Amino acid sequence: MNSNHLLLEEPIRMSSILEPPKPSFFPAMTKIVGTLGPKSRSVEIISGCLKSGMSVARFDFSWGDSEFHQQTLENLKIAVKSTKKLCAIMLDTGGPELQVVNKTEQPISLEADTKVILTPDQDKQATSNLLPINFHGLSKAVKKGDTIFIGQYLFTGNETTSVWLEVAELSGEDVVCLIKNSATLSGPLYTLHVSQIRIDMPTLTDKDKEVISTWGVRNNIDFLSLSYTRHAEDIRHARAFLSKLGELNRTQIFAKIENIEGLTHFDEILQEADGIILSRGNLGIDLPTEKAEKVFNQDLYFKKTVKYVGEPMSHLESIASSAVRAAIKVKASAIICFTSTGRAARLIAKYRPTLPVISVVIPRLKTNQLHWTFSGAFEARQSLIVRGLFPMLADPRHPAESKTGTNESVLKVALDHGKASGVIKPHDRVVVCQKLGDASVVKILELEA
Repeated sequence: MNSNHLLLEEPIRMSSILEPPKPSFFPAMTKIVGTLGPKSRSVEIISGCLKSGMSVARFDFSWGDSEFHQQTLENLKIAVKSTKKLCAIMLDTGGPELQVVNKTEQPISLEADTKVILTPDQDKQATSNLLPINFHGLSKAVKKGDTIFIGQYLFTGNETTSVWLEVAELSGEDVVCLIKNSATLSGPLYTLHVSQIRIDMPTLTDKDKEVISTWGVRNNIDFLSLSYTRHAEDIRHARAFLSKLGELNRTQIFAKIENIEGLTHFDEILQEADGIILSRGNLGIDLPTEKAEKVFNQDLYFKKTVKYVGEPMSHLESIASSAVRAAIKVKASAIICFTSTGRAARLIAKYRPTLPVISVVIPRLKTNQLHWTFSGAFEARQSLIVRGLFPMLADPRHPAESKTGTNESVLKVALDHGKASGVIKPHDRVVVCQKLGDASVVKILELEA
């Protein structure tokens, strides 16, 4: 080899490896839920997040008030219009989260090997010797020798913004603790975690209910992340509450499992929830590191999402399975599914095809006897959280079901959508799943040049 030659010859040059990939409409099959907070709430940053693949915006109500989050949401709406990308809304509840209250917002320095008192008296000022908390039952829930973690971030050994405490003694409602590491706590609120004890507080608190019934109803949230879900009854209670709030009866509930109690009742929670969120940070505090890692590396907690494979399939599921098998067999570049509710497209995505599924959601006209509205936007947004599923809203004048033949105009729009995104190219094969009258049809198209 000539010494002047590069180790990487054309067409693979070093510059091509170092350059970032060109942006794509379908950045990844796995979906991204992004938390919009103080550093990520401007229109510019949110637009960048949407272009990079964020499909669900999470609003964390464990901090910040409704006005703060509403301003962020208004920025999200502007970003959605400018980027022309759909984005769903997830409200994350505060739940029974223990917090240290620092009304002055002044930094608090804690020195190792000294003592600090945790008190439920929130009228007192937070200092290096006294930390007010939002829970009156802590002294009854802990015992001498228990460990308590305070902070917003995981403890690493070099962390100086969070602290480990060891319960030294109990004094009435106060808990006296030995500080295990030096740290400086900054900000108005710090989360407090006690390993492997049950906190006697409702999963859906009064504050959560107020936020959902006001901010949630006003903004017609797509998903509710139920923090600190511990039992299936928590999901049933939340669903019953949502059912009384008009359009929120369609909101999907994701169980957020954050402690060992939730893991213990995982199977029963899975039967009730629309989805599961595993909080690695909080589980890492409630469980030893090696056990927490095991939870995320094994399929024990996920294998039951697809079960009873040997049972007879429903007609719709049989069509979904056939569409995926056909797409794999002919090496299709995409699956196009016409739907009104989104269910057919979600069933296709359930089989985890390695190609994108374009869900063409066609709105339906409905009435509540007072006024007429189109459905469809809500169903499309809820599809944004499903792996490999990319929804688009079609013209409501074209039905999802046809009695005369394929709906060529809507199909053309879907194909143009795929071509514009770079997913579908000339001579590619595409699998189309559509209902014709009373029959469900799966067909294969080969595109012309």
